[in-house]
Amino acid sequence: TTLLYRQTEAEAFGPIVTTDFKDSIDPLYFTFDDNHLYVASNIDRDKKAIFKYDVETRKHLELIYEHPQVDVIGILRSKKRQVLTGVSYITDKLHYRFTDPWRQRLQHTLESELPDAEVVVTSMSKDETRVLVRTYSDTSMGAYYYYDLVRQQLKKLADVSPWLDEAEMAAMQPVQYQSRDGLTLHGYLTLPKGVKAKNLPIIIKPHGGPWVRDVWGFDPEAQFLANRGIGVLQVNFRGSTGYGKAFWQAGFKQWGQKMQNDISDGVRWLIDQGIADPERIGIYGASYGGYAVLAGLAFTPDLYACGVDYLGVSNIFTLLSSLPPYWELGRQMMYEMIGDPVKDEALLTAISPVFHAHKIKAPLLVAHGSNDPRVRKAESDHIVQALEQGGIDVKYMVKDNEGHGFTNEENRFDFYRTMEAFLGKHLGSKVENRPA
Repeated sequence: TTLLYRQTEAEAFGPIVTTDFKDSIDPLYFTFDDNHLYVASNIDRDKKAIFKYDVETRKHLELIYEHPQVDVIGILRSKKRQVLTGVSYITDKLHYRFTDPWRQRLQHTLESELPDAEVVVTSMSKDETRVLVRTYSDTSMGAYYYYDLVRQQLKKLADVSPWLDEAEMAAMQPVQYQSRDGLTLHGYLTLPKGVKAKNLPIIIKPHGGPWVRDVWGFDPEAQFLANRGIGVLQVNFRGSTGYGKAFWQAGFKQWGQKMQNDISDGVRWLIDQGIADPERIGIYGASYGGYAVLAGLAFTPDLYACGVDYLGVSNIFTLLSSLPPYWELGRQMMYEMIGDPVKDEALLTAISPVFHAHKIKAPLLVAHGSNDPRVRKAESDHIVQALEQGGIDVKYMVKDNEGHGFTNEENRFDFYRTMEAFLGKHLGSKVENRPA
């Protein structure tokens, strides 16, 4: 990646710095005098931090803020007063570190007016007298508010999802546990309301990507499952982003291995805590999460009672060979992150679930879109065919008018109703009664 810069519109763009995909310097804003940049950078360091950056000398100047546990990529500023007012970062939740007393007082005022939600200032008038505010939480998609600083009046504009009863939603609790090789892993646990957290049916829900992270907030799927009496664990396994380069790179060439162990260790942690019924644990995920479902059923067949694979990868070789020509640089990157089909043939064979389908014994629900350009439908075709030949209980849903994920409402209803019935059968969870 090359960052380009020009002093004036009359000049040509020229390169400032070129990095490979493991290092990054992300421009956020010009300084108020337009002479330097504010950037989020992990050059020569593990975690991204906020710096002032000199585009002429191509050097980092003042360190604005760093956090010992996570990347810092958010910056707050006042255009009117031409000062930085703070930074934002995500550990268990979104947090702020303010450097400006006025902005800190504003945040405290809004949080005191809206005490049961996370409060985010999304926009502010140029004279800093009027503010647009968004709230959210783990049990609500929140609302938009208008705040008049002169009159000190707060007015609700609209609820984002007024059809949801927040009192019926389940809390999402940040959790952490140790991996078998000593890493501290962070995640989120959503448990059904009104039920003792003991011997519950559980769904392990690994995120897609896999080079992203789960965050605290309203998760419709977690709420759907919790409403049916199922606990949900979401884990930021190694390879997830946001925790620095070392944690991210610890997942390189670890699909189906240490990344999967992190997920399995979450299952063991829930069992040791007495939260999970060892006989009623399922796994559900999409894209890479779907791969983790297949890997979990194939490589730890005694751990799960069932699985739901939503557009997941079953064969790493065909995944990599299906990348389009314009992804060529991405292909080389993925060879380093996942494995090279030639140099790492033995590794990719060992971690591709389709070659280990004979080890799967738990019932499986598979769903895929026929027009998926990212994970081809053949990935699901092959694993379903292998399981059917082995006599495994597998249900296959294909939607001809979908791509990488179902976006048409009728298909989404069909998928979730099918998953609900499937989990009811194999985990003993609640199934809503509906007229035929």
